[in-house]
Amino acid sequence: MAAAPDIAISADHASRTFHVPVREPGLAASLRSVVRRRTREVRAVEDVSFEIARGEVVGFLGPNGAGKTTTLKLLSGLLHPSGGTVRVLGTDPARRDHDLLRRISLVMGQRQQLAWDIPPADSFDMLRVVYQVERPAFREQLDELVALLGLEPVLDKPVRQLSLGERMKCELAAALIHRPEVLFLDEPTLGLDVQAQRRVREFISTYAARTGATVLLTSHYMADIEALAERVLVIHHGRLQFDGALKELAARTSDRKLVTVKFALDSDAGRDPARARELAATCGDVQDVDGAEVVVEVPRAEVRARMAALLDLPGVLDFTVEDEPIERVMERVFEAPASEDAATEVVGAEA
Repeated sequence: MAAAPDIAISADHASRTFHVPVREPGLAASLRSVVRRRTREVRAVEDVSFEIARGEVVGFLGPNGAGKTTTLKLLSGLLHPSGGTVRVLGTDPARRDHDLLRRISLVMGQRQQLAWDIPPADSFDMLRVVYQVERPAFREQLDELVALLGLEPVLDKPVRQLSLGERMKCELAAALIHRPEVLFLDEPTLGLDVQAQRRVREFISTYAARTGATVLLTSHYMADIEALAERVLVIHHGRLQFDGALKELAARTSDRKLVTVKFALDSDAGRDPARARELAATCGDVQDVDGAEVVVEVPRAEVRARMAALLDLPGVLDFTVEDEPIERVMERVFEAPASEDAATEVVGAEA
């Protein structure tokens, strides 16, 4: 798959396999492993292909251990593919070409690049030297990042004194000092409170719109994906399962609708939540009851018939029909069992 000029990121049948040592507990097993080590072959990423155009913001979804972080490490050059190829801005990232490294950035929510004992301002200046950014351009970019992220109060505090949310925002600023064209974000809102998550999401959206940067984002928080990405890649057991619009994913994987029924307050069901539940249960699976409102799950193919039945219930005042929350859709996608060849145990002599 040769990347077109307007393609920022591409993977062509990319794979990555790890050989992980396996040893049973006990002294005898330890002695045996000296001369005959047992290993397990783990295919973290297998035969993955996709293309991302310049300026796209794409969500990358999958459960823990699905291969998301491994894929990002392949794309950023931290790992070499065992098979296939990856290209970023027309270059093989595994070559660690200095020109490419100045044009990309990787932010990992569980890692930090800021020095612990010095203020963020000093780390930013150090990164200016590392990335060879001219001081006027650095000052302009830093001023913009400080304004967007609200960093002015924390610039001169040692990093160890910052809250998790403040530290994460500084990490984002550090990753963007050199104004990268491609940004890989691995769980950028991990561990943040709801307010900090919202601010980080707003910043990423604004930054991408202002600079035209290409963004590949992984997150366990569906609010991040829904707010930032219209297109998603879904990986499971190391294989790409879906590549398309987020709404299309929900439509293809969900065979259910949620109907919220509202009973009149002066009706029996409106006065008695138990009665409301009893009536609504005749038309579908009751998911929630809140006073005179009941949420019922119904099969997508039977929505019309079920709505007609709901309208015939005594005291029904109004109802709304919605798709399932994307979180529930993704839970079902990830419930599929691992394929038998996802991890193969290999026994052999290894030095």
